[in-house]
Amino acid sequence: MNHPHTTPPLDPAPGYRIADWEITGLIGSGSWGSVYAAKKVVDGAAGGAAVAIKLLRTDLLTPGQRASMEELARNEARFSTEADHPHLVRTHAVVTLGDPGRPALDGMTALVMDRAERSLQDLLAAGGSGRPLPDAERILSGVSAGLAHMHQHGWIHADLKPANILLGPERAVWLADFGLTVELEGTHAYVPPLGSLDHVPPEWWSERTGIHGTTVRKTADIWAFGVLAHQVLTGGLHPFPGSTARARSLAAQAYASGSAPLRLEDSLEPGWRKLIVDCLAPDHASRAALDAGELSRRVQALHVERLPGSRYRRPAVLLVSGLTACAAVAGLAVAFVPFDDKDAPGKPTSSATGATLADTALPGAIPADSDVPVTLRPVITDAAKRCTDKEVTPVLLAAMLKAESGFDPKASRSATGEHGIAMWTPAVFKAWAVDGDRDGDKDYMSPPDAIATMAVFTCWLDQRFKQSDLRENLPGLIAAGYRTSDRTVIEAGGVPKSVRPYVDTVLAHLRDYTH
Repeated sequence: MNHPHTTPPLDPAPGYRIADWEITGLIGSGSWGSVYAAKKVVDGAAGGAAVAIKLLRTDLLTPGQRASMEELARNEARFSTEADHPHLVRTHAVVTLGDPGRPALDGMTALVMDRAERSLQDLLAAGGSGRPLPDAERILSGVSAGLAHMHQHGWIHADLKPANILLGPERAVWLADFGLTVELEGTHAYVPPLGSLDHVPPEWWSERTGIHGTTVRKTADIWAFGVLAHQVLTGGLHPFPGSTARARSLAAQAYASGSAPLRLEDSLEPGWRKLIVDCLAPDHASRAALDAGELSRRVQALHVERLPGSRYRRPAVLLVSGLTACAAVAGLAVAFVPFDDKDAPGKPTSSATGATLADTALPGAIPADSDVPVTLRPVITDAAKRCTDKEVTPVLLAAMLKAESGFDPKASRSATGEHGIAMWTPAVFKAWAVDGDRDGDKDYMSPPDAIATMAVFTCWLDQRFKQSDLRENLPGLIAAGYRTSDRTVIEAGGVPKSVRPYVDTVLAHLRDYTH
């Protein structure tokens, strides 16, 4: 498909209505169209939530190209609906404009999306080459978490690049532009022969394009992440030499064929260098050894290890809040799964236990005759579902909560600055905070928020210890890490002596709830 030359924006004037939204100004324009700021119309005026509306140009396209464009728009909206995640931008609506009085607009496709403040490409353009972008590792952590969620649910992004990474309010990181996103058909899928030459893998050029399109696999996204990570950590430098995208793609093919070495920037730190090398393995089969879930876990580990807060000792030392935007969501890594409304309170429950009827069969379910307060049982169970690691169970969280506070939501230790049912230090809670009850607030004194945050943090601890080859007595290690830090446990090679009484108490409660 031939790309039309960049053309001036269509410029619907501020006040122009598109369904339930009103244009307030132009954000930017490109080859396929323009993006406008808009607000939801409430009570006849544009005073609602801010959104971005992407108007896709169809006036310059042939009928076949227009049909393809409309299909891509529908695909993007369908994916956004089916794959809700904190690191994936939402498409709220797809609207076909009906405006016979303005032929240039009539029949155009409009995508109504979350409003971002800038793209990663904007940030790269403003930065200096050779130096990591501000918050580089936090951004990469969000990208990898979103990508892991997509792959876990059977989708391939197929166009991962800086322009399609959006940075939103409150330090949000969103994967965007799902026009080429496809659902797997077994081990692969098909996409139109489009994409950024700078970020497609070497085998893309040799894949045969048939009636279904060009073959694409999950490993194409892994390659694209490797290129993107190199750019983010070096202020925009591409890992392959060349003054044009075509030249860089040829350099990547030369590397893949073995006729040229992979030369990465010397400024990359060893952990990131190793990860990027793995992402840029020269062929699909080699790259398949690194799935997106493992990629996300490694990115998160590299990010957290560099934060001063990774050395904090609960409860005496505060954790810096730089981790907040990355870790304060359920999609911290692929093992953290988003809260599903179908599991929310309101499902059929047992009046005797307060748990959903389906939950009684869950591994590690809270027994009906336990001393866990009935009102807390669905909260604890829902929190545990945020982690797919088998060690983080409802009964483990219940045992820890009993040891921490005796299930008292108003518990407090003023001497150490710990408060609430999970005994969070406020600054530490802020770095990992999860909105467990979805009321728009994250409060360490709120049991749903505190317990959901405990689940996310213990899930991360579980992953950290497994990565460090500490796999014996993982529930005890998790409890020890919650009381001290991951580093303290790893350096001790097990449960530190200082917290053994606490760990023994947790394990005793765990045995009571298990047997």
